[in-house]
Amino acid sequence: MIYLDNNATTAVAPEVLNAILPFLQTEYYNPSSMYAAATPAKHAVETARKTIAQHLAAEPAEILFTSCATESINAALFGTVRANPNRKHIITTAVEHPAVLECCRELQRQGCEVDYVGIDRNGNLNLGEFVQKLRKDTLIAAVMHANNETGVVFPVDRLSRIVKETDSAILFLCDATQSMTKLPIRMNSSFRNVDILAFSGHKFHAPKGIGAMFIRKGTRCRTFLIGGHQESGRRGGTENVPYIVGMSKAIELAAATHDTDIQRIETLRNKLESGIKERIPYIEINGAGAERMPNTLNVAVHYIEGEGILYQLSDLGICASSGSACTSGSLEPSHVLSAMGVPFSAMHGSVRFSLSRYTTEAEIDFVLDKFPEIVANLRRLSLYWDQEKNCPRSEPANPAV
Repeated sequence: MIYLDNNATTAVAPEVLNAILPFLQTEYYNPSSMYAAATPAKHAVETARKTIAQHLAAEPAEILFTSCATESINAALFGTVRANPNRKHIITTAVEHPAVLECCRELQRQGCEVDYVGIDRNGNLNLGEFVQKLRKDTLIAAVMHANNETGVVFPVDRLSRIVKETDSAILFLCDATQSMTKLPIRMNSSFRNVDILAFSGHKFHAPKGIGAMFIRKGTRCRTFLIGGHQESGRRGGTENVPYIVGMSKAIELAAATHDTDIQRIETLRNKLESGIKERIPYIEINGAGAERMPNTLNVAVHYIEGEGILYQLSDLGICASSGSACTSGSLEPSHVLSAMGVPFSAMHGSVRFSLSRYTTEAEIDFVLDKFPEIVANLRRLSLYWDQEKNCPRSEPANPAV
């Protein structure tokens, strides 16, 4: 199997699995228990907190463990609204992950006003529109660091600085789910104006079911998950010790090999992109004109359904996707591609390839050998259908070849 859907989830690293196992088998105790046998579990949680804080240039007390980035985002948005009742305005982007968009829609139903900032054809955020949307009653600006579908990177450092210069009371929430361990994130320098940061471990070779949020000291945010006094009273529920340890280990691994891994991944991504452009006419490389994540390639093929491409790739043992795994059950075109203004003829023909440290050059070569064949076969079928139905069509004026 060739797995190129790492923006959806990643394989658990062997080193991470080895770090987890003792806390499933011998050190399985509740870290809140008072007896001596539970001490290693409690120590492991706090050591992981320090490791993650160090990676982010934050303080350990500013790291809160959750089940995933979706929980972190829910906690951030609903918690800040409850803690700041005099401010009812939220700014976000039109291309956020559903975890943000659905929370914002729910908050609109509860009386908040939400403005959605658009993007250009390359996927870049409309900076002027973002600035114009800031108001006296703005509570929070929620902007992702990197888009999960196109890989386009937003200038969070600049955006958060503009927010704080406009009004220091406005909070800035960053969804760093795709960028964590791949792009530099330093809460004491480039991200010093970010108040809350959310991420999930399963995007960087830790297990599913563990995430975290950075909450800058002094940020007004009410407790979202109420129960026991875990996480200093900020999030009820027994800590997931094995997976917390695993996420910490995954971050350590990524930091140790970051430069080498990222350069190799980007080289393979670029090889895949250039090879597809050389072999397939009438395609769109979505986000090609913007800064992108080094591992992400979003290709839209004109006049072909992406679903058909994915099925045929799957038959060959190649795993890719058409966008966000969290909206894969929808027949609607991607909200990200719609916001970008991707031509209608290519809207449904998008395929996202996302690489990881485990992706090999041989796998990329195999995809480059098979993907153009799949597209050519589907295009012939599409043309035949048009002829049968007597539905002539015109090709794009400037095919990307």
